[in-house]
Amino acid sequence: MFIPRRKIILTGYRATGKTLVGLMLAQHLHLDFIDMDEMLEVRAGQPIRQIVAQQGWGQFRLLERDLLAEMVCRKDVVISTGGGAILHQEIWNLLRQTGLVVWLTADIDTICRRLAEDGKSTSQRPSLTDSDIYAEVAQVLAEREPLYEKGSHLTVDTSNKTSGEIVHIIETALGDDAFLRTVEASLPKNPIFC
Repeated sequence: MFIPRRKIILTGYRATGKTLVGLMLAQHLHLDFIDMDEMLEVRAGQPIRQIVAQQGWGQFRLLERDLLAEMVCRKDVVISTGGGAILHQEIWNLLRQTGLVVWLTADIDTICRRLAEDGKSTSQRPSLTDSDIYAEVAQVLAEREPLYEKGSHLTVDTSNKTSGEIVHIIETALGDDAFLRTVEASLPKNPIFC
């Protein structure tokens, strides 16, 4: 059942603000917060970089898919998904029916600057393509942007906004009955029930 005020799923590429915005949004709405990458690391007992180095991207994606499936029926939560969670389209389509999906975007220059400024970025986020960072971001965004667009209800460009401004935009959308009716009308006629 579609419950946008009780479940918000944040998607988008690395360094678009999913974790910080998710934490703030969860606090504002008095919901739980789940950072899927963090939860994967806790469950695996090692950082994502280590999982990928030892077991490969394929195994990481399997772990990610399984955790994403667990999120389908979660309620009263803000979920910050990993940038590649959108690749699991079958599960994503189910997830999209149970909450409001918000795509946080940013331009390539902003993403690269944020990644360079984030000390955790190089130590925890393994390369996806083994290219230089700008080429990698451009390539992966080109592949994923159509999926992000198709799989989201709301898009917020975070390039020149504070986390507070982004949270306000999402909260405003949650309070807009006309927007929510449009979102609900776009969903399949036979929604899943949790």
